[in-house]
Amino acid sequence: MSSSNKFNIIFTGGGSGGHLFPAVTMISHLKSSNHYKIYYIGSNQGIERDVMSELKIPYYNIQTGKLRRYFSLENFIDIIRLIVGIIQATAILLRFNKNTLVFSTGGFVAVPVVVAAKITRKHIFIHEQTSRIGLANKISSFFADKIFISFKESMQFFPAKKTYYSGYPLRAECFSDQSKKIVLGKYHLNDSKNPILFITGGGNGSKLLNEFVETSLEQLKKTYFIVHQVGQQFIEYYQKYQDEHYHPIGLIKEDMIDLYKLSDIIISRSGAGTVCELIALNKRSILVPLKIAQLNEQFHNAKEAHRRLGSMIVEEDELKKWTISSLIDEFNSESTDRKTHYHEEVSDAKVFLAKEINNLLIYT
Repeated sequence: MSSSNKFNIIFTGGGSGGHLFPAVTMISHLKSSNHYKIYYIGSNQGIERDVMSELKIPYYNIQTGKLRRYFSLENFIDIIRLIVGIIQATAILLRFNKNTLVFSTGGFVAVPVVVAAKITRKHIFIHEQTSRIGLANKISSFFADKIFISFKESMQFFPAKKTYYSGYPLRAECFSDQSKKIVLGKYHLNDSKNPILFITGGGNGSKLLNEFVETSLEQLKKTYFIVHQVGQQFIEYYQKYQDEHYHPIGLIKEDMIDLYKLSDIIISRSGAGTVCELIALNKRSILVPLKIAQLNEQFHNAKEAHRRLGSMIVEEDELKKWTISSLIDEFNSESTDRKTHYHEEVSDAKVFLAKEINNLLIYT
């Protein structure tokens, strides 16, 4: 399965893009090295399976159960699934030699893999993306050799002796001054002289934001060229509004960073990846945190963007007080300190994490 002169890295994590995309970024960064053989352990039906297939990364699937902080009868079923997942992950990891690192980016599927890694005496790194700790990573932290965090305030949730501030693994495009010219044509951005308004509710879309935009869409078209990531489940409905001023799209994959760069105004949810990318790009934005996010993590992420960039935070319950036009007017009128210290703290977390992996390789 693996040659003796190469170090195996087994990534795990998933259930959402927030857990998957940091792993994808790291995999893309590490693939160019001849020192590593990269694998992935994920769920049977998670989005990680399709993504790894596109990246041509060997993929192993296991059973997984949802972890909850509250009482539910489904917890008993999921405990059984978790045990099955540990057995399956253990069987997979036993095929690998001691020169193996399990790198977890969190999510329900990661827990049985991390436990199995401890059982089979593999090295374990975990990365926490959000400012508030997820339950999966909380459990995994007890078994990890090293824990890496995206926000310094997350340090309080983990054992200090093995926790390190790395920052968030950002896509390479964040560190380039160039935007792809193809993006201009792809989204018809060169068809209008109006400022670009980019609205996104994340990869799955946001019904709340979509409806918020829809109520004032005709008015917005008079002032802006609008690119709107509505989510795959909503795209058919919003395509009826498409014209030379409005371009809805279901899911944006490789073009997100370029759209951030080209946009004059951004309205977005505040997942950890989104916030860290906007900070890296020095893009002050309007952020609407997902209210039901675990431990209100998106609100705390948004606060970091407000602190560093002066980004505007509008909570879901406050959104009804605004029209989108009045919200943009308020955003434009606010004075803000535009300084950011992101690059001074960690210029590129991918490089930081790759060095940690390389150091492990040297001393193993």
